[in-house]
Amino acid sequence: MSNGNAGGDEVMFVVTEDPEGGFVARALGPAIVTEADTIEALRERVRDAVRCHFERDGLPRLIRLHFVRDEILVA
Repeated sequence: MSNGNAGGDEVMFVVTEDPEGGFVARALGPAIVTEADTIEALRERVRDAVRCHFERDGLPRLIRLHFVRDEILVA
């Protein structure tokens, strides 16, 4: 697994829900951030952002999306 540098096998994104709706994905390592209204649209935007960020010969083999969700309970 790579830390997100060019030429690595994998780049990881942390995905959170946007308070105003939709989702935000932030890469760990490279400076890549994208957002979308749906998970399906977010997947496509993440792929596009990775293709734009890395040179063709440095594209990671895998893109991992790590979903983080906060849940608040009343005591």
